[in-house]
Amino acid sequence: MAGRRSGAKYRLSPVQIISLSGMTITNADARQQLLDVIAEATADIGLALGSLGEAYERLDEQTADRLEQELFRPVQLAYGRVQRTYAEFATRHGLPTRRFEPASLGAPSHGVKELLDSAADAVDRADVTLSTLQDSMLPVEFGDAELRAGLQGVRELLGDLRPRARELVRTLGR
Repeated sequence: MAGRRSGAKYRLSPVQIISLSGMTITNADARQQLLDVIAEATADIGLALGSLGEAYERLDEQTADRLEQELFRPVQLAYGRVQRTYAEFATRHGLPTRRFEPASLGAPSHGVKELLDSAADAVDRADVTLSTLQDSMLPVEFGDAELRAGLQGVRELLGDLRPRARELVRTLGR
């Protein structure tokens, strides 16, 4: 995974961070890098949550209830868990915490299918970010058990969102 654009600034992926390991890094710097990567995943989960909320508003009551149960609720739980993981880790290590603002969506011209696809894409990005972080060994070397458990819990909540979203799209209009 190469570096990717996030808004107007360029971010190093966790893989690139590790490839720079020839340089000496302080515990505080490494922990801040952990938090920066988690913040990137958190933003993607927030975007997914916003897309699912928009899709919910455009559906009939029965389908909206299904979306809420099968897609929105797990993403909402993951969003809360990743924020809590971030805040608790930062607090335990004396690093600054931050508030994550809800994602603002663009123009409301997208249909339900596009919104669900957008949510699934955002969840996929968050999952890749978190799995790459876990594979990087930063959470082992500079994190702690609570951080690793939090990251794993978030990934479990998001695990099969895309197939569930596809199934919901498949049944729209029936």
